[in-house]
Amino acid sequence: MALKIRKNLSPPPPNECPLSKCMEVLGGAWAPNIIWNLSGGPRRFNELRVDIPKVSAKVLTTRLRDLEAKGVIHRAVKPTSPPSVEYSLTDLGEQLIPAINAIADVGHKLKTRAKAKQRRAPQKATRKQAVAAE
Repeated sequence: MALKIRKNLSPPPPNECPLSKCMEVLGGAWAPNIIWNLSGGPRRFNELRVDIPKVSAKVLTTRLRDLEAKGVIHRAVKPTSPPSVEYSLTDLGEQLIPAINAIADVGHKLKTRAKAKQRRAPQKATRKQAVAAE
């Protein structure tokens, strides 16, 4: 017999769900890493490449443009020779830092749990082997 579908008691989301909007920014590949590395202050493109070594130049450029379009980072062209560009967080970008910190904290807890589970798994196997041997 199929279970009856219960009524959702959550309030209806506003026109555009704010959580979805936030995750749209944070969910992009490398976006949290870029925001994290800009939290310490302005960085140039090549500095970000060094900070995030696994990201390609093409993907980094795409993510920076995307974050700039969403109002999360600011791109400032410096009048130097040769011209250089610095990226920094906007006020909106700064407000994402606590969310990224909270997600990182949960990630650390998940890693700790997984390591503890791996350590217990061999112990359980040896107990079963010991019982089987008796």
